[in-house]
Amino acid sequence: MILTTTPTIEGRPITGYLGIASGEAVIGANIFRDLFAAVRDVVGGRSGAYERAFEEARAAAFSELARSGEELGADAVVGITVDYESIGSGSMMMVTATGTAVKLG
Repeated sequence: MILTTTPTIEGRPITGYLGIASGEAVIGANIFRDLFAAVRDVVGGRSGAYERAFEEARAAAFSELARSGEELGADAVVGITVDYESIGSGSMMMVTATGTAVKLG
């Protein structure tokens, strides 16, 4: 499954549009990670715990996006956008990836 943010794939003509494919992932940040992240933010360091959580959520969203495209019979998903949201009081993070499922020639 080809996943791309571009609207086309060079050298591979799009022969059919199958609909919108999407993938979502929600990850909860635990209280200890929140506490340590807040301390690191105060001293100007990067929060590795949050970075890893976002990487995991993004990978899960793309995996779901590919599965959604496969269910539609697609060879690729083009025009992908990724959105990050905080849910509730900030203890939950949601990553959403959406794009157009297509058949390629």
